[in-house]
Amino acid sequence: MAGAYDDRDGKIWMDGALVDWRAAKVHILSHALHYASSVFEGERCYNGKIFKSREHSERLLKSGKYIDFDIPYTVDEIEAAKQAALDANGLKDAYVRAVAWRGAGEDMGVASSRNPVHMAVAVWEWGNYYGDAKTMGAKLDIAKWKRPSPECAPSQAKAAGLYMIATMSKHAAEAKGCSDAMMYDYRGYIAEATGANIFFVKSGEVHTPTPDAFLNGITRQTVIGMLRDKGITVIERHIMPEELEGFEQCWLTGTAAEVTPVGQIGHHKFEVGALVKELAAEYEKLVRA
Repeated sequence: MAGAYDDRDGKIWMDGALVDWRAAKVHILSHALHYASSVFEGERCYNGKIFKSREHSERLLKSGKYIDFDIPYTVDEIEAAKQAALDANGLKDAYVRAVAWRGAGEDMGVASSRNPVHMAVAVWEWGNYYGDAKTMGAKLDIAKWKRPSPECAPSQAKAAGLYMIATMSKHAAEAKGCSDAMMYDYRGYIAEATGANIFFVKSGEVHTPTPDAFLNGITRQTVIGMLRDKGITVIERHIMPEELEGFEQCWLTGTAAEVTPVGQIGHHKFEVGALVKELAAEYEKLVRA
């Protein structure tokens, strides 16, 4: 599938019906457009099966509650909607985007409790999120924007509003010839990339930031389980920026990123080593099992 995302052939599931891709529209006064009252999931379908599908559907509902709205569908109904979108577009290997938002209604200020909540599912073919970095190692900038305190925003929600600083950080990184940016949290600890969690290797052990100010990704949890099953020690802790100098390998995880090695963060360089290559290959086998 190519071209602008609003000008494609196909179907999008929207509020219980399959509609033509180009007809899937929202009103200009939708609350989400003005006040970011929207949550979403990014998922991948491999060989006709969405990896960890129910976990994603469950998280979508939780994210809605975190930002104070109830999505008017059950997990089973969301699962059926995703399958209907895949079937309607004839796709078995695809990216799946489920999104829910407050629409236009009686409220148009900050408050929006009287406005209806909508949901849609779009699916499309999408290759490697980081292109050839998937094998060669991504180059990351260091973002000036920081992940906020969980006292400022619900960090465990996959909420659209939390990605504004990620977008700005990624744009700045791309302008420097980088694939992405690594972000610190509000305390100055290493947090994550703009849309993926981060891992490091030192002396045979894996270190990854404690997810207390950013999303504890489903792929992140999967990879931690894989590593521990291999007998590798995984340490979740606060990691300081000056520790980058001592790490040997680094990688990112996420539904879109899958397992992507990192070759450089700022001026710090990392080996695309045996562990990350092995892990990426094993993850590929797992999702297609």
